[in-house]
Amino acid sequence: MSVEEIRVRGTVQGVGFRPTVYRLAKSIGLKGDVCNDGEGVLIRVAGSEEKITAFIENLDRECPPLARIQELIRTPYLGEFNFDDFVISHSVNSAVKTEISADAATCPQCQKEIFDPFSRYFRYPFTNCTHCGPRLTIIRAIPYDRNNTSMAQFPMCGECEQEYQDVENRRFHAQPVACHVCGPRAWLERADGKPVIADMFSMLDDVDAVCTLLQKGQIVAIKGLGGIHLACDATQETAVQKLRERKQRYHKPFALMAKDINIISEYCYINDQEKKLLTSPAAPIVLLKQKLENQLPSSVAPGQNTLGFMLPYTPLHHLILRRMNRPIVLTSGNISDEPQCIDNEEAKRKLGTIADYFLFHNRDIVNRVDDSVVRVIDGKIQTLRRARGYAPAQIKLPPGFEQIPPILAMGSELKNTFCLLREGEAILSQHLGDLENAAAFNAYQDTLNLYLNLFAHKPEIIAIDKHPEYLSAKLGKELATANQIPLQQIQHHHAHVAACMAENQIPLDSSPILGVAFDGLGYGEDGTLWGGEFLLADYREFRRIATFKPIPMIGGEQAIYQPWRNTYAQLITAFDWEELKQQYPDLEIIKFLEQKPLKLLNQIINKGINSPLASSVGRLFDAVAAAIGICREQCSYEGQAAIEMEAIADREILNNDEETLNYPFKFENFDNIYYIDPSSMWLGILNDIQQQISNSEIAAKFHISLAILITKIVKVFSQEYKFNQVALTGGVFQNCILIEQVSKRLQQINITVLTHSIVPANDGGLSLGQAVITAANNLKNNIHTPRTNLKKGK
Repeated sequence: MSVEEIRVRGTVQGVGFRPTVYRLAKSIGLKGDVCNDGEGVLIRVAGSEEKITAFIENLDRECPPLARIQELIRTPYLGEFNFDDFVISHSVNSAVKTEISADAATCPQCQKEIFDPFSRYFRYPFTNCTHCGPRLTIIRAIPYDRNNTSMAQFPMCGECEQEYQDVENRRFHAQPVACHVCGPRAWLERADGKPVIADMFSMLDDVDAVCTLLQKGQIVAIKGLGGIHLACDATQETAVQKLRERKQRYHKPFALMAKDINIISEYCYINDQEKKLLTSPAAPIVLLKQKLENQLPSSVAPGQNTLGFMLPYTPLHHLILRRMNRPIVLTSGNISDEPQCIDNEEAKRKLGTIADYFLFHNRDIVNRVDDSVVRVIDGKIQTLRRARGYAPAQIKLPPGFEQIPPILAMGSELKNTFCLLREGEAILSQHLGDLENAAAFNAYQDTLNLYLNLFAHKPEIIAIDKHPEYLSAKLGKELATANQIPLQQIQHHHAHVAACMAENQIPLDSSPILGVAFDGLGYGEDGTLWGGEFLLADYREFRRIATFKPIPMIGGEQAIYQPWRNTYAQLITAFDWEELKQQYPDLEIIKFLEQKPLKLLNQIINKGINSPLASSVGRLFDAVAAAIGICREQCSYEGQAAIEMEAIADREILNNDEETLNYPFKFENFDNIYYIDPSSMWLGILNDIQQQISNSEIAAKFHISLAILITKIVKVFSQEYKFNQVALTGGVFQNCILIEQVSKRLQQINITVLTHSIVPANDGGLSLGQAVITAANNLKNNIHTPRTNLKKGK
């Protein structure tokens, strides 16, 4: 007889892993025990060698739906062994190395129970089991036991306790298990403070009443899993417009929820892969192509040809939508760019002028988590926002990163995430938003402290972006100084490329690849703003070998929200303005710009007053969009002009392989860097506008032209530098058309294309890149010194 200790690491706590171990061990006749501890799950087992091997094979085959075995190690057990049966032992507190599983959408069994009048979970909005329910949003500490979650205040009733203790039950050791008798409850309140009178509605309960309110055109704030949402009937133009005006969110598309796939398919095309994403335990928002024949009001997603749909992912949502045979808007409950509200009193204070009613509950949200956003491009999943359902699932790093010290990477200023690196894996936080907002920055710090405590992470190096004004970088410097930890400053676009390499499992010591990093802007090595970069890079260093000709961002940040500024900057950099007026006197864009204070703008540019030079492709997209009349005067969110231009691009032209339909770019070597000059492209666009070529055709030709340019540059450099892999990264490569057009052309010249999938191409993936670059340089230079606990800076 053999006696073994089996160490299992991965997502193995709070997912029904121990009951599965128990069931399989008992069925095969093994003795021993299984318990949770800080490293994951520990199994001690006695039996024949053949039985133990069969047990492990069965465990791998019958792993619970939400579990993920990352590592399984068998060693002889030499301690005292006093078991005459197989049992589940109590959790052991030890050094934390385990994973925390993401929140999971309601499983089919729980869905069935909440609609079954004979179930004790009938219409209970917080029904869950080991296969579904809250995880990250309620956890305060490891191990993942009830007393370490916000369910601690709800002692289980006798029946729940019986199910919780019954190893044969689906709810065995499901920490949030609860029912009508003992668990959290939901209730309805009016925003004006007046009492809710039951006979106002035909309703089964307060949750069911929400459906009636939505159908009547009311706006309801709904406290969900990771935050509070604002909801209205998506088919009622008046209700949607009312929500936009009250929330002061005038153009950014709203997220939608529908009770089932059939309702979504009335408005959007859904392929099998998209359906699988919608119905997965992660249940993200999936961007889907709209149907022209049956459209929701244009105010739901202005200027878009896609809609972001999700399915109900909690029993609360399922119960609200039971009678709702049309989609609802379900958008973050916040003011302007602030984080989503998670507290009842805070919601009353901040959302009282937006919502007509509130649906509250009394289970605390410990950790704010937004909805994830994904799309499918060419059969590959692209994550645009990584949050609920995905975070904080750990990301396995490529070969070579196994022996790394604990690293903390602080991320970017916009679309922030931070990253913890340890022993060959990365823990990426959920999307935390734009840190320039004070409330978002406070939430960032709170979440960072929570993660450091949950994962007992004691960083030995801190990585930050090189931009001197990023709040994340400033905080990183304070932490490094206060704790005497080495600090690494990482160039923005190198981090983008490294993140793409890491998620594509490019080994640490691989030869350099070409990174094409296009975005809004990032702080460059030369003190200018970069955003249209071709970098020859590995994990340790990079060389900038080509870039777009730098153009002034007139008014600095104003140029992001007033696209015409970029058009004017592009045109006066390329041409003489007086000659342009003579050549194109009747063009609407020329007449429009003539109404602006051009003398003042010229002085600002010439004197370099708040007009930094930028090689940004994001701003080039804005400039072209404004030239053809898209968001010319202003945008209400970054990237709006580019997104709306992508939406109108002529699909027939995009599907035409004729390379003659494009605008030329020039690129020439200057001081060992190739500079891309778009002046000839601008002549082509201005001539097309003059000839009254449609905006949809110009938009398509611009996308194709950019793809052809990238392909030509890659072809030239691949021969010179002998690489065969290209990483497409940065926020611009969230553009579906561009990534499809570039990928197709690069594959035709036998170049392997690396794109993002599990982390965003935008700044949401930046912290992963910062972390792996720091790790690579550390392994080379061995600069870390062991630390204890991280102290706050001044």
